[in-house]
Amino acid sequence: MSSTENSSIPFVSGARAPAGHYEEFLANPARFMLRAWQECGELAEFDLGGARNVLMVGVDAHEAVFRAPDDQLSAAEPYQYMVPVFGEGIQYGAPLEIERQQVKFLTQALRPGPMKEYSRVIAQEVEEFIADWGEEGEKDFYEEFKELVLRTSTHCLMGSDFRAKLTDEFGSLFHDLELAISPAAVVDAHSPDEAFAKRDQARARLQDLLMKTVQERRREGKRHPDMLQTFLEAEYLDGSRLPDELIPGMVVWIMFAGFHTSSNTASWAAVEMARHPENQPGIAREIALVYGPGGDVSFAGLRELPFLDGFLGEVLRLHPPLVTLMRKVMRDFEYKGNVFGTDMTLVISPYVSHRVPDIFPDPEGFNPSRPLHENVFASIPFGGARRKCPGNAFALLQVKAIFCALLSRYRLELVDPPDSYQDVMPSLILRPSEPCRLRYRRIG
Repeated sequence: MSSTENSSIPFVSGARAPAGHYEEFLANPARFMLRAWQECGELAEFDLGGARNVLMVGVDAHEAVFRAPDDQLSAAEPYQYMVPVFGEGIQYGAPLEIERQQVKFLTQALRPGPMKEYSRVIAQEVEEFIADWGEEGEKDFYEEFKELVLRTSTHCLMGSDFRAKLTDEFGSLFHDLELAISPAAVVDAHSPDEAFAKRDQARARLQDLLMKTVQERRREGKRHPDMLQTFLEAEYLDGSRLPDELIPGMVVWIMFAGFHTSSNTASWAAVEMARHPENQPGIAREIALVYGPGGDVSFAGLRELPFLDGFLGEVLRLHPPLVTLMRKVMRDFEYKGNVFGTDMTLVISPYVSHRVPDIFPDPEGFNPSRPLHENVFASIPFGGARRKCPGNAFALLQVKAIFCALLSRYRLELVDPPDSYQDVMPSLILRPSEPCRLRYRRIG
């Protein structure tokens, strides 16, 4: 089977009528696409329930897809399953010109000025979180970091008053949203699946909770140093204000952009530090220069940690939170002599592309000293070009602040065999398997 009449693109083996490769994709998209690349190479066509897809691997493919205009390769069309999560009128549920302005609202909330305040807030939350850890112990670091990042994210987003009233319900609601972002949603996000019913109930409840804070802020009339304040003051280019009823959707959007990336990356970073303990002393010494006992984690200081940056870069290479980046062909798209028509969806996978040995020698090896590739489209954990994830800076800020506090006090060790810590995908977001148990010991 070929993708076009004038070319022959390899078709991935194992398709079964009528679902094609859907069952294998559903089980684990990352492993399926890795197999597709290993079998077919740079271009690999596969079938999801009758929908035609082509996996494209390599820096040339990344650049071609990421630089294509939105009216040719649409990001909104393949991600309509996110509309029930964020809400109508937000991101992919809004016209393109409105979505672009909403991205600017997020960018405004992540300017250096606000980020300085967020770094202070995050450091405070981390200090309080680990204050009772004691001299040593064992914890499920995936569960711990989910709870910690929920606290830091809501504090920076919604302010100290909302954070003070935070309950377990808020985290449970976001968990229900996450479970609905599944391989099944790619095919049909509105089926009678129980996960989608829970998603809709959770989203409605979040709307009520967040709108209460929006309304309180409007009545109060005071300014606050958080992201919510940015959304309350946001105006579109025509001078109209971002409607209050859409502000909860903006909050959910940035939570997803920063929360899962932060918690999952922090979890994998902790695992890799325990797997490769020889890196911990060097990172700790680097951290000590900006974060000693009683020190202050500043935004500027967090930007001067090259060893930690390299370590996290390698974590994101091997364990990128987002496994699939999709674009629907809206008008013919040509790549290396292949013309893709409007019946095609093009797929880029950071998980696969970060394992190409011609780009990353010894791709399965963990090497925090790995030099940056000269091509900016080689490493794509957050996507690329105009569609790069707007929350990546906030996510990395959180992860770096967490480890500044943690590694200045403790060394991390594995509890279970090294190979037992695996990438899993209960949703479309890659995370470590559970239990993600690590041992921590206070530095003598």
